Amino acid sequence: MHVTSKSARLAALSAVASATALLAGSGPAAAQGQLTVYCGVQEEWCRPMVDAFEKQTGIKVSMTRKSSGEIYAQVKAESANPKGDVWWGGTGDPHMQAAEEGLTEEYKSPKLSELNDWAVRQWEQSKGRAVGIYSGALGYGVNTKMLAQKGIPELKCWADLLNPKLKDEVQVADPNSSGTAYTMLATIVQIMGEDKGFDYLKALHKNVNQYTKSGAAPAKAASLGETTVGIAFLHDHVTMIVDGAPVKAVAPCEGTGYEIGSMSIIKGARNLDNAKKWYDWALTPEAQKLGAAAKSFQVPSNKATPVPKESPNLAEIKLINFDFAKYGSSAERKRLLAKWDAEVKNLPK
Repeated sequence: MHVTSKSARLAALSAVASATALLAGSGPAAAQGQLTVYCGVQEEWCRPMVDAFEKQTGIKVSMTRKSSGEIYAQVKAESANPKGDVWWGGTGDPHMQAAEEGLTEEYKSPKLSELNDWAVRQWEQSKGRAVGIYSGALGYGVNTKMLAQKGIPELKCWADLLNPKLKDEVQVADPNSSGTAYTMLATIVQIMGEDKGFDYLKALHKNVNQYTKSGAAPAKAASLGETTVGIAFLHDHVTMIVDGAPVKAVAPCEGTGYEIGSMSIIKGARNLDNAKKWYDWALTPEAQKLGAAAKSFQVPSNKATPVPKESPNLAEIKLINFDFAKYGSSAERKRLLAKWDAEVKNLPK
C-alpha cells in the first residue's frame, strides 16, 4: 500500500493553489470566453437567454436571477470589486438609479436605431447607461372563482381593492426588493398625489396578506387561489391565464403606470467585450423572441420583434405619463422607500 507523506501532500496542494492564483490573477486573458449576467426577469426566461447566447458565441455564462431591487443592492455592494458584467432585465427605475450613481457603464449599441422610442428615451435619460429591452403595464389579477365565492362585485379600479371584504386577500411585493412594487408605489403617488397616495397605501395595507420578495409572485399566488388579488405587471397575469388559471387581468380605471424593463453594463465589468456582445445580441429580434417562447408577454423594444398576440395592448390601457427620470432618481427612490417603510409596512392590521 502506497502512503503519500504529509509534506508531499502539502507540496501538491501548494502547487494547485499557486496555479489557481496565477489563473485568477492573469487578468482579461484568463476571463476571455466568460460572462456573468445578473438577470431580473423570471428564471423561465433567463435560462433560454443564457443557453442561446452560449450556443451562438461559445462564451460561458454564469447567471444569477434576482428581483430588480436585489440586483441593484448587489451591484452597489460590489462596486469596489465588481463580480457581475451585465444586468439584464427588471424594471428600469433601479437601473436609472444605478446609472445616476455611476454604477454602470456608458455604451451606445449599433442596435439603438432599431428600437422603439421609449427604449431609446431610457438610454438618453440615463446618459447612455441603460437601455429599454421591453415594456409592460402595471395592474392586478383577480381569481374569479374566489371573488364569486366571497360575493364581491367585479373589480375594475385601484379603489376597489380597499373593499373590507378583501381583508387579507390582496398580495403585492415589497418595493424595497421588487421593481414591480416600486412601480406601483410611484404610480399611486403620481395618480393620487403623495398625501392621498400614502393614505391609499395605508388603507390597502389592511387587506394585504403578504409583501413578497418577487414582483411576479402575487400573480402566481392569485393563479393558485392562495390570494384573491395579486398586484403585478399585466403580462405576469397573462402567463398564468395562458396556462389555464381562473384569473382576470385588470388595468385599473384610474390609470396605471408601466415599466421599461432595462439592461445595463456594470461599471468595472471584468468581461467588458463579452458584456457588449450580450448587450448587442439582447437587442436583436432573435434574442427578444425568446421572451414569448418562455411565456413572458412583455412588449419587446426592437421594432422588428413580433409582439406576442397575448401581450396586453398598451394602446388600450389608460397609461399615466410616468416620470421615469424623477422616480428613477436616487434621492426620490430612497425617500419614497423610507417613507413606505415608516408609514405603511410596519402598520398594524
